[in-house]
Amino acid sequence: MEVPVSRSQIALPAPGMGEPYLLTPGPLTTALSTKQAMLKDRGSWDGDFRAMTKSVCDQLLALVGDTSGAFACVPMQGSGSFAVEAMLGTFVPRDGKVLVLANGAYGLRAAETMRYLGRAYTLIDKGDYMPPRGDEVGAALDADPAITHVIAIHCETSSGILNPVAEISEAVYARGRKLLIDSMSAFGALDLNVNAIRYEAMVSSANKCIEGVPGFGFVIARKTELEAAKGNSHSLALDLHAQWATMQKTGQWRYTPPTHVVAAFLEALRLHAEEGGVAARGARYARNRDVMVEGMRGLGFETLLKDRWLSPIIVTFFCPAHANFDFDRFYEAMKAKGFIIYPGKLTVVDSFRIGCIGQIDEHVMRRVVAAAGEALAEMGVDNAAPPAAAIAERAKLAA
Repeated sequence: MEVPVSRSQIALPAPGMGEPYLLTPGPLTTALSTKQAMLKDRGSWDGDFRAMTKSVCDQLLALVGDTSGAFACVPMQGSGSFAVEAMLGTFVPRDGKVLVLANGAYGLRAAETMRYLGRAYTLIDKGDYMPPRGDEVGAALDADPAITHVIAIHCETSSGILNPVAEISEAVYARGRKLLIDSMSAFGALDLNVNAIRYEAMVSSANKCIEGVPGFGFVIARKTELEAAKGNSHSLALDLHAQWATMQKTGQWRYTPPTHVVAAFLEALRLHAEEGGVAARGARYARNRDVMVEGMRGLGFETLLKDRWLSPIIVTFFCPAHANFDFDRFYEAMKAKGFIIYPGKLTVVDSFRIGCIGQIDEHVMRRVVAAAGEALAEMGVDNAAPPAAAIAERAKLAA
């Protein structure tokens, strides 16, 4: 992999503060100033807070390059999954049908959401190793004229795979259908400019690549789609059209907003801009990934994915085949050294994940690799190679 030049200017947590680095896809390690922004109480109906909400929306629209005013930003209380369900339930009409593109847990969760909503859907499931490609999407759309929408996951964090959303978009719009993008773990570090990639709506969350804290998600959507979506929603609380209409009229959220989280997000947006925006943040994360992957491979670990599909968000590693390796012990050893990693979420093989996002840089990632090496030594693991069956399974499914 080509290693980009690091231009990190981030303020890392000081050693000895007793706060471990969160090597997870969100929540993640946040800046001290982001935490401090939550120390003041604010009234949800107050004019100052309404101005904060407007600033958040304006800055997010700027990040997708909307200079024409064709798009709107609608924040939604709750975790990222709340916002994904709001997007699907609002923009897919009750007589619509969705093609769900899955290659991991979050694509499958989108399909499960459609099942709960009682909306028609069909599924392309690529397993854990490979992305859905444009020609496959095109063939599925050609075969089923009833499909009105496609939902794609930008970065599938259960495997760490980065999906080719631009290629998917071309296939969707060449056939007159509509694309919805779950960019939960990618937005803010990977470009989703509306002038380069066509979509009707995308969804992300406060506690991902913008490096805020959990508490709300947001949907950026074409205003024409929002206007047409009145009455679609299955839910009172998750109706994006109603939320948008209320904000247009009053500047307020319909129901109690996470005021402290919004304040933290504004500070996170300031730091994002100060770092250099999407390109600079993505470059830092890519450098984090490359340094960490090179080091972990040096210890004998094997990545689930080949370099072509590795995202700069999170990387999945096979668990070693060595009889002394136990993930729970490895996890606790890493935590004791100041790093919280993530369990695997694959169905076929044992794995774990290490996130590359948050207030961390390449120097932290070198410490992560050193900690992993120490943990292996403490467990008596002298070979971190995965089981031969795992490599064979990957080769078979990726063929």
